[in-house]
Amino acid sequence: MSDWRRYDSHLIPAFHERFEQRWGPGTAPFLDPEAHEQPLPRAQWINPATGAALAVVPVWTADERQQRSFGVFYLPPAGDIWVLRPGYTGYLEPSDGDSEHLVTLRNDAFRKAVAHAKEFLFGSQ
Repeated sequence: MSDWRRYDSHLIPAFHERFEQRWGPGTAPFLDPEAHEQPLPRAQWINPATGAALAVVPVWTADERQQRSFGVFYLPPAGDIWVLRPGYTGYLEPSDGDSEHLVTLRNDAFRKAVAHAKEFLFGSQ
């Protein structure tokens, strides 16, 4: 039986801390646990037995907030952060008045990233 469990509370601060330790301050606004308006959807899992964690979150740059993709980030128990590559998960974040098909594209990209994360955690099913 797997020790991995869904974690539906706030984004774990270690994702932001480890990302910025590795790539520098200000490089991960999408992982900032202090952000009051966190884009959704996102998913997290933790492994209490090892202290590892995994998250699927929307990713964007400071220059372009509407063009996004989903990142899959793994926190190994010993430190560091791994960026897992689920393939292309790009989408446009819908703005007010945009068509519903953009939400569908976002949700499809999210499902693809979550499937990749689950395969990493639980193997092929």
